[in-house]
Amino acid sequence: MGKLYFRYGAMGSSKTANALMVRYNYIEKGQKCILLKPKTDDRDGEKVVKSRMGLSAEATFVEDFIDEVKNEWFTKKSEGWKQLDCVIVDEAQFLTEEQVDILAQVVDKYDLPVICYGLRTDFTSHLFPGSKRLMEIANYIEEVPTVCWCGRRAHFNARVADGKIVRTGEQVMMGGNESYVSLCRRHFLSGEVYGEREREL
Repeated sequence: MGKLYFRYGAMGSSKTANALMVRYNYIEKGQKCILLKPKTDDRDGEKVVKSRMGLSAEATFVEDFIDEVKNEWFTKKSEGWKQLDCVIVDEAQFLTEEQVDILAQVVDKYDLPVICYGLRTDFTSHLFPGSKRLMEIANYIEEVPTVCWCGRRAHFNARVADGKIVRTGEQVMMGGNESYVSLCRRHFLSGEVYGEREREL
């Protein structure tokens, strides 16, 4: 039976690598899987999903997929769902509430699993709109773990500049290790971006 999954984690928790490995597993078994990403994510090229480990694959924009679902599938002009066994979404925090609701309908109407990967909260520790809606309606919610420099589990995404946490600014600012660091709550609140353990490694 199709389910809606939300697999979230802080920056650097290998969410994208997990998404790409799940895609590979489907393809290896002879099944058809579509990989989606929002147009907001333009770091690795228009239609490419790439992990920090170097894994990559071609992707389709979520916006284009949603348009097809609304204009073709829901109106019964095509039966595109019959060509798929799974839908995977990377950077799902950038989805709109409407897009999440439509993906849920894809699950319920066509019995397709939809697996979404993304951040739960932004650099101010508030939920992204897409993540909020997924937390509300997903069948399964799972954390992809990573750790803070101190060794505790990291749940927070700190935006940094010149080695210090940035507390204000636009919610969406694309960036990688140069702009963000994953921290536990203690060090997110205290503003300690780096510690002795990391410097000794």
